[in-house]
Amino acid sequence: MKIIKNEKVIQLLEDVGVVMRIAAFFMLSVMGANTPFLTMWIINTIDAVILTWCAWERSNRSYILLNTFWLIVGIIGIYNSW
Repeated sequence: MKIIKNEKVIQLLEDVGVVMRIAAFFMLSVMGANTPFLTMWIINTIDAVILTWCAWERSNRSYILLNTFWLIVGIIGIYNSW
């Protein structure tokens, strides 16, 4: 069941999620050991929620699985960075 029927809104949310993921891993690559890991994992987990939901709206099973994996990785990352 789709909550948002407008594909443009889903595309915008998906773009935001992708930019968030790129930003989190860019921060990790640039800052190295000085990366605020808790911040990085929080950003990564939020974008995983957004991207999982977008995949759900499009009924894309592959991306639901992939982004659910990143959601779990993000939760573990937050727990370990706390």
